[in-house]
Amino acid sequence: MTRISGSLARIASVGTAVPPASYTQEELLSIFGVTDPRVRSVFLNSAIERRHLTLPPRGTDGTPRTETQGDLLRKHVSSGLLIGREAIEACLKRLDADPDEVAFLACVSTTGFLAPGFSALLIKDLGLRPSCGRLDVVGMGCNAGLNALAAVTGWASTHPGRLALMVSIEVCSAAYVFDGTMRTSVVNSLFGDGAAAIAVVADAGAGPGTGHGTAHGPEHGIAHASGRRVGRDVRAPGFGVGPVVLGYASRIVTDAIDAMRYDWDEDQGRFSFFLDPEVPYVVGAHAEETVDRLLGDAGLRRSDIAHWVIHSGGRKVIDAVRVNLGLTRHDVRHTLSVLRDYGNLSSGAFLFSFRQLWEEGTVRPGDHAVLMAMGPGSTIETALLRW
Repeated sequence: MTRISGSLARIASVGTAVPPASYTQEELLSIFGVTDPRVRSVFLNSAIERRHLTLPPRGTDGTPRTETQGDLLRKHVSSGLLIGREAIEACLKRLDADPDEVAFLACVSTTGFLAPGFSALLIKDLGLRPSCGRLDVVGMGCNAGLNALAAVTGWASTHPGRLALMVSIEVCSAAYVFDGTMRTSVVNSLFGDGAAAIAVVADAGAGPGTGHGTAHGPEHGIAHASGRRVGRDVRAPGFGVGPVVLGYASRIVTDAIDAMRYDWDEDQGRFSFFLDPEVPYVVGAHAEETVDRLLGDAGLRRSDIAHWVIHSGGRKVIDAVRVNLGLTRHDVRHTLSVLRDYGNLSSGAFLFSFRQLWEEGTVRPGDHAVLMAMGPGSTIETALLRW
């Protein structure tokens, strides 16, 4: 396990956002006129009921128009900025913090490429301070939210009292190819659009399970990006005190490096996702070793973990992880709920589940939680939290 050096960073708030339009799987099949029984079966047996998507405009015949790679990139930027801003605003509102208190911003996306990245665009759009530190994590896939969270908590731990944000922005509908093949149909049946933001802050006096994470008074609490500290307890209204991040553990299965990828489809003239049918079994087979290493370094066992927040990668992936880790369906209830209502939201999916867990009000001081995400590489990323 990679431990956090310096002050322990505490998760202070989380916010999520999705595009306004959502569709059932049946509605999507109807909109795109899909009649192939194999493709219909993939959609209707996915454990997904509804997804939020930004679909292409309709043509004169009522069917969705074909989008060029340029159209998809413009959608990635416009829709991504909209939901990214909404997720950050929701996160800051729950913390009762102002945009100019943000001292560091990390943005994650796999569903499009642009420069300058979302971090620069959001600093301008939200009115964050131009001196705000920033990082763009691009192309890592569904596990990237935890990779970026490690960078953000690392930054926060060395800048006590300064507010750091990570936002995942995934416009998966800007990465779709419609060609009738099973390769694209699996992807098109699974992913949805969404953004999730998480705020972290560290204080030199904070430790696992020690009160609110910061002391009251002007010398503690969240600091403005300028360095001026704001005396405020790290307690998000409606959430209660957030957990500290104790450390991370990861595993890359290089033998399956091509099992999940986002690369150029020469025939279609655009980028396209590929998911190997063996992905669930690859992930499941290596989940146990990764989690046990995370917990073993902290002197914990799986039975010590009260809460599991696992990436909503798909029904088969969730089942494989659950079986290999000996978890119950109750343990993965939020993971399954997010899959049902939003589909696979790529790098931000685990934060949708984490928000549900936090809002549920079942966590108690001293509870441990494991965050887990999986993606290209093939990669498994985990984090250990304590309330």
